[in-house]
Amino acid sequence: MPKLDIDYVRAQFPAFKDPLSAKWSFFENAGGSYVPSNVIERLNHFMTSTKVQPYAEFDTSAIAGENMDKATNYFAEMINAGNDEIIIGGSTTMNMYVLSNAIRSLLKPGDEVIVTNQDHEANVGAWRRLADHGMIIKEWQINSETAELEIKDLKALLSKKTKIVAVTHCSNIVGSINDLKSIAKLVHEYDAFIVGDGVSYAPHGFPDVKDLDVDFYAFSLYKTYGPHLGLLYGKKEILNQLPNQNHEFLEGDVPYTLNPGGPNHEELSCLVGVYEYFTSLYKHHFPGEKCSVREQIQKVNELIANHEQEIANPLLEYLNSRSDIKLIGKTSINNKDRAPTIAFTMDNKSSKELSSELVKLGIATRNDNFYAWRCLMALGIDVDDGVVRTSMVHYNSHDDVEKLINALKKI
Repeated sequence: MPKLDIDYVRAQFPAFKDPLSAKWSFFENAGGSYVPSNVIERLNHFMTSTKVQPYAEFDTSAIAGENMDKATNYFAEMINAGNDEIIIGGSTTMNMYVLSNAIRSLLKPGDEVIVTNQDHEANVGAWRRLADHGMIIKEWQINSETAELEIKDLKALLSKKTKIVAVTHCSNIVGSINDLKSIAKLVHEYDAFIVGDGVSYAPHGFPDVKDLDVDFYAFSLYKTYGPHLGLLYGKKEILNQLPNQNHEFLEGDVPYTLNPGGPNHEELSCLVGVYEYFTSLYKHHFPGEKCSVREQIQKVNELIANHEQEIANPLLEYLNSRSDIKLIGKTSINNKDRAPTIAFTMDNKSSKELSSELVKLGIATRNDNFYAWRCLMALGIDVDDGVVRTSMVHYNSHDDVEKLINALKKI
């Protein structure tokens, strides 16, 4: 396995050449990533050449529709799904809301839904609302000492009445990678659906949804180097059971039935640029090797994971060495058991004060509860002040980490 060519990677992102953004060491990637040139070029092309209603016979319309279809097909291949199993909607929050509204038709009062308190609100808020319709909501709670979800606690919650388990693949606060494949196997023993939230996982490696055997899986495309959209995967055999949430005339036209109003045309089209970027990473690091799209993604995933572990572990080690800093989650990354999404608090400063001082020293970060306020409450952290979160992806460098550590040493 070669090492990630960080110079090649950063050359693909115009933000690193822009005077406004290039002055920062960017550690707010979990809130939204930069986009590569391919995405920008694809968006510009759609807006300048094909900004018409797609799928008509004239050329600009036909090209628009063709590129929208390409984007859907490429992303299906990247996550090992069928192109009729993914919905590209406005956001993960919206996709989950529409899904929960549709799946309600399969439930009855007294059915049980399990959510966690480690999750971002996008994956639990919609499911919790089912309580208004008579469903019983159970909470799989984290260990308040380690901030981890423990399988034994899920086993204690599961019952013959369990119909849905919604769980994060990776916490946007704790950073731990949950064993979603094992969780799915357990949930299916109770004939329940499992909904995986990959918002904090996918930026560090696109998942294989068939290998995970999840029934539904969602992530945010604006955190995986694309525009502000959300992707929802669902097994076709389950999507076929769900009632239409779209226009009446689209009845039976799965998966459009789960995407009210349809996708954003120009933003869907420019997702082709994300595929092109990952293809370029593969070709640059594995010249001459030929394999399927999913196999390419697996190799790039490993490349990215190795780099992220290499740059994140020195920061984790430093934070853990400070007696005045409380690091949340695992103190190192080993074999991709956590993401480089690193949250912490400081004894003698509020998170707001600490974040402000880091910003003054050229570190682009922030304090917040990051919509995971239930997790912070369980850890005894003020949800208004929140934590400082320093989140990295594969275009972050050793220099970024060194700059952050030096900034923390000054504070």
